[in-house]
Amino acid sequence: MKPEIIFENRHDAGRKLAEHLTQYQSKPVVVLAIPNGGVPIGLEVARALNAELDVVISRKIPMPLSPEGGFGAIADDGTMILNEEIVKKIGLTMSQIDYEANKVRAVIKQRTLLYRGNRPLTRVLGKTVIVIDDGLASGITMKAAVESIRHRRPKEIIVAVPTASTTALASMYGVADRIVTGAKGEPPFAIADYYRHWYDVPDDEVVKILENWRAEQLMKA
Repeated sequence: MKPEIIFENRHDAGRKLAEHLTQYQSKPVVVLAIPNGGVPIGLEVARALNAELDVVISRKIPMPLSPEGGFGAIADDGTMILNEEIVKKIGLTMSQIDYEANKVRAVIKQRTLLYRGNRPLTRVLGKTVIVIDDGLASGITMKAAVESIRHRRPKEIIVAVPTASTTALASMYGVADRIVTGAKGEPPFAIADYYRHWYDVPDDEVVKILENWRAEQLMKA
């Protein structure tokens, strides 16, 4: 049986997720959304909390010959997390790992230029960072994102997602300082099952959201 649909779309999910984060309203908070699907959600959370908004790019490293699965993830600062169990199970060599990882690094470089251009990273030193995605299935991309943000010395890191698998949630304990989720499910788990309207968010939508957000902030300044 499929779980009950909870969210109309990602914007609705973001507004509902923000209801669990009201204690951070108008405090020194930076919302970092993982593109692409986390950006519409991060937008709604940042608006509700009157927080800063930026992206942290983290992408899974796909398995050779089976790209829907992943054996690790890389963040935009180069942080790489491997699922050692999967690596061992499928017998990946270091050269295979490096080959797949380098392809992901190239994509991340392109995405960074597209989403951020020449703008510097948002400063998070001493601030609360809320890391957003549209859901956690395995949690590996979120782990890489959190590890990369740790290097920037925030006060604390909150992982906030509308929905997550119980296994992914368990893997995040000890990684994030706090985990917030609206709904959780047992495997087999699919993030899309919790959304009425689900689609792969295109790059141009992410760019438009970020450009509109920056324009709004300039008007407020």
